Amino acid sequence: MKIIIIRHAIAENPTLFAKTCKDDTLRPLTEKGIKRIQQSRLGLKKLEPKAEYILSSTLIRATQTAELIAELYPEATRQAIPQLNPGSDPAKLTSLLSDLPPESTVLLVGHEPDLSELISWFTNGSHFSFLQLKRGAACLLQFKDVPRAASAELIWLLPPRQLRSLSG
Repeated sequence: MKIIIIRHAIAENPTLFAKTCKDDTLRPLTEKGIKRIQQSRLGLKKLEPKAEYILSSTLIRATQTAELIAELYPEATRQAIPQLNPGSDPAKLTSLLSDLPPESTVLLVGHEPDLSELISWFTNGSHFSFLQLKRGAACLLQFKDVPRAASAELIWLLPPRQLRSLSG
C-alpha cells in the first residue's frame, strides 16, 4: 500500500477567524491557499498518477483541500473521516486503512501536529514527531503489506514549493 500524507493548504488566520465566533472546524482555506494547492496538486499528480482513495479530516480546510486534489483523481473514492481530525488515535486510522486493498494508493489530508506524529508512528512506531509538514506539503509512505506501526518506508517528503515546481 502507498499512503500519501498531505497537510491542508493555507487557511484563514485562526485568531482572526475566532473573532467571527464561528467554530474552528469551519475555518476555510484562503484564496492564496486555494491557488497554491491548485498548483501543488499538479506536481502531486506527476509523482503519483493514480489514487484509489482520498480521505480527509472532517474540518472544512481539510475537506476543501481534498476536494481540490480529488478533481485530478476523479476515479478515487472520496470521504471525510473523523479518524483524521485533530487529536485522533493513529490505531483507529490504521484499522480503517487495513480494510482497504493492500495494492491501493491512499491520499490522507489532515492537520499538524497529528500528521507528523502519524508519519513517525508508521515509520518507527513512536508518537514522537521527528518532522513537521508545512501547509500543503506531502509525504509518501510505502508499506509491503497492510499499514501498521513501524512498517512504512518513507519514500519522499516534499514541501509545497517543490510540489509546485513539479507542476510546470
